[in-house]
Amino acid sequence: MPQQKILFLSVSAGAGHMRAAEALRLTAEAVLPHVETRHLDAMDYVPSAFRKLYTDFYITLISSYPTLWGLLYQRSSEADPNGPMQKLRRAIERLGTGDLRKAINAFAPDAIVCTHFLPAEMLMHEIRRERFTVPVWVQVTDFDLHGMWVIPRMTGFFAASDEIAFRMQANHIETEHIHTTGIPVMPAFTQPQDRRTCAGRFGLDPARQTIMLMGGGAGVGKLDEVAATLMRLEGDFQLVVLAGRNEAALAKLKLLAAEHPGRLFPFGFTNEVPQLMACSDLVITKPGGLTTSECLAMGVPMVVYAPVPGQEERNADYVLEQGAALKAIDLVSLEYRVRQLLAEPQRLARMREHARRLGQPQAAQCVLQIVQAELEGRRPVTGSVEH
Repeated sequence: MPQQKILFLSVSAGAGHMRAAEALRLTAEAVLPHVETRHLDAMDYVPSAFRKLYTDFYITLISSYPTLWGLLYQRSSEADPNGPMQKLRRAIERLGTGDLRKAINAFAPDAIVCTHFLPAEMLMHEIRRERFTVPVWVQVTDFDLHGMWVIPRMTGFFAASDEIAFRMQANHIETEHIHTTGIPVMPAFTQPQDRRTCAGRFGLDPARQTIMLMGGGAGVGKLDEVAATLMRLEGDFQLVVLAGRNEAALAKLKLLAAEHPGRLFPFGFTNEVPQLMACSDLVITKPGGLTTSECLAMGVPMVVYAPVPGQEERNADYVLEQGAALKAIDLVSLEYRVRQLLAEPQRLARMREHARRLGQPQAAQCVLQIVQAELEGRRPVTGSVEH
């Protein structure tokens, strides 16, 4: 029997979509050794102007104009998918994705999982015109359902939670096509990590209360100011700060760490976030869908800091309602929340239990099991995306 192929398609507009696709690919390598996999970033196959629209423009909006982004997020979610503007948007997308269609054809997958709506919309157009018959799945990567993710003719949808599955039904997606799996996280977040061993690796005290401040892969936010504020708090705790690729922030943090030896531990970009999280009792972070899911998979409660209107606010709402997080709208609010939790260890312990309950560390395996079952239950088909 020919080896089956599963293709994961994503878009590098924010790191979360890419991390979800990569989590699926790495998990597939481990649990489906006889299946060939590949992960393609759609932005590698589009003109530079198109790439700037989807990546640079997005990052600029959420970083510098968050209120405007929130408005656009809501308006675009509510837009009629059959309206002239949405039809025009999809037509422009198709014009810019010819090379992506060629790459898909070259790999000749038996199944496709999209962790962003753009490639799914492009494939929907080909399926509707009966030019593509490979099953296409959509993995939603936030605890929200934006209207652009509601794409007809998909084989199935993977929802982050029961509420998102309910929203899918309300948006006329057939129940049999909806699967509540959670959001896929990297395999390292699903494996047991020994706190003492991990702490020893980083020079941390495993018996000491540990707070982690995350700035994301790009190291966004005024991390040195936040760290300085936290260092002024009373309490016997140590602070781990992840500056990502922000070299300027890391330099400032290292100077600050020299003033607080044994208490402040700054790191640049690292692939050892799961190990550092295993040492942590609380994570302060922006509530992206993937970061939130990683914390929940590790059973670590959060203070979600200054969520951007749109998907971050929806993610924050979810973990707040479920008791796994507190919300801080600014630095003053953050200081107050951390003071609260340091003074009320029982409350922090309850939040940890809620985080463990919500966590779905096996989400990637669940997705792959469903896709594999579909492949085994049907005759293998091939499809070609026309140019």
